[in-house]
Amino acid sequence: MSLSHLPLINALLNALSALFILAGWHYIRRRSYLEHACCMIIAFITSCLFLTCYLIYHFNIPGHHVPFTTPGWPRLIYFFILFTHLPLALILVPLVVMTFTPALQRRFDRHKKIAKWTLPIWLYVSMTGVLVYCMLYLLYPARPS
Repeated sequence: MSLSHLPLINALLNALSALFILAGWHYIRRRSYLEHACCMIIAFITSCLFLTCYLIYHFNIPGHHVPFTTPGWPRLIYFFILFTHLPLALILVPLVVMTFTPALQRRFDRHKKIAKWTLPIWLYVSMTGVLVYCMLYLLYPARPS
């Protein structure tokens, strides 16, 4: 495995995280607390692995940027997704910590209040991370110059 494989690995980790977030949401709605906790812990671990791989990739390939070169509506959609994904991804890290901390302290009233904001943002960031990868590498790869 080389550093060039990390974007695909990151997309897979984001997809796994999204699946476990959805499963966790499913279980909490059915009051299956243990299953919910397990799914959310796995989503947290996959998100942490994603962040680790993302940082390894970008610290080892400084300044590396894959341009989105397709014109027209795909470009507008790509940049809309990217420019909503990035700021939400930045606020997600403290949000997840602020959500997990009361849960670990068994302060479920506080956990529930912040989780209603964290879950949709976390799900959006995970899913749009996969979309960014798909648009950049699979659907509209940069044309060789």
